[in-house]
Amino acid sequence: MKIAFIIDPLDKLKAYKDSSVAMMRSAQARGHQVFAIGRDGLLVRDGEVHALAAALVLASDDAHWYSAAAPALQPLAYFDAVLMRQDPPFDAEYIAATWILERAVAQGAKVFNNPRAIRDHSEKLSLTEFPQFAPTTLVARDSTSLQAFIDELGDVILKPLDGMGGSGIFRVRADDPNRNAILEALTDLGRRSIMAQRYLPQISEGDKRVLLIAGQVMPYSLARIPMAGETRGNLAAGGRGVAMPLSAREREIAEALGPILWARGLLIVGLDMIGGHLTEINVTSPTCMVEIAQQTGYDIASQVILALESV
Repeated sequence: MKIAFIIDPLDKLKAYKDSSVAMMRSAQARGHQVFAIGRDGLLVRDGEVHALAAALVLASDDAHWYSAAAPALQPLAYFDAVLMRQDPPFDAEYIAATWILERAVAQGAKVFNNPRAIRDHSEKLSLTEFPQFAPTTLVARDSTSLQAFIDELGDVILKPLDGMGGSGIFRVRADDPNRNAILEALTDLGRRSIMAQRYLPQISEGDKRVLLIAGQVMPYSLARIPMAGETRGNLAAGGRGVAMPLSAREREIAEALGPILWARGLLIVGLDMIGGHLTEINVTSPTCMVEIAQQTGYDIASQVILALESV
C-alpha cells in the first residue's frame, strides 16, 4: 500500500513520542510505502485534488528518524490511504483542508479520519450527543447562564471550545473572587461560547485517554495525572502519563461509542474520561499511542495499519 500522512512539518515532530511517527514506522515495517504531505501542499486544479507528497524512509533513531525524497505532485486518489494527522488549532485553514479533502473523497480517495466527520465533530461539543456518559455540562456565552451554573454546582471547569493541550482551562469555585474576570476573558465579554462542566475530583487519578481504532476499543488507557497543585492532566500541561487497563465503566462507554463513530469514518478516536465520565471526543489527531506501547507492549500504531489494510 501507499499510505500518505498529512502532518505538521517533519522537522517539528518529536519522534520519540509522536503517534503519527509510530504509525509511519509501523506501516513501513509491514512493507508499505510511506509519504508525507504538508497541509500547504494540498491543492485543487480544475476540480481534481492533488498534493505535494514526499516519499519517506523511516529509521529507528529518534534524532534522525527519516529521510525524504523531493516532493512530487500526485492526485490524492493515487494513495491507497490518506491519514489526516494535522494538529489543531481547528481554524479557518483547517476547515478549508476538510473541504478540499472532502472533494478528494468524492474522487475516490480514502481519507481518515473522514474530513466531513472531523468538521462535524467538535472535540468539545460532540459529547453533548452522549449526555448519559458526560458530567453535568453547559455550553453558553451568556454570563447570566454561566454564573447560575457555577452557583448551582459550586465547583466547575471552564474551557474554550477550540482549545487543545489544556490551554485556557480554568477551575472556578462559587466563591472564587476572579470568576467574573475569568468568564469575561474566556467568553470575550459574551461574544464567544464556552463549555462549563461539573468539576470531577477523580482528576487526581488521571484524565484517561481511551483509544478507538476502527470502532474497536484498545485495552489500555493512558491516565494523564496532574502534577501537584495543577487541575489539568494534559501532558502538555505537565501531566504524568501512566498506562493502565480500562475499567468496566470506561469499556462500557467506549464500546457504546465505537461502532457509531467508526460508521462515520472516524478511524482513530481518543475518548477522554475522568472518573467514568466522558469529557471530550478527540478526532483531529489523537495521541498517546507511544506511551501505551512503551509501558504495556501493546502496539496501537500497528492496529491502525492493520485496520487500513482491511478497509
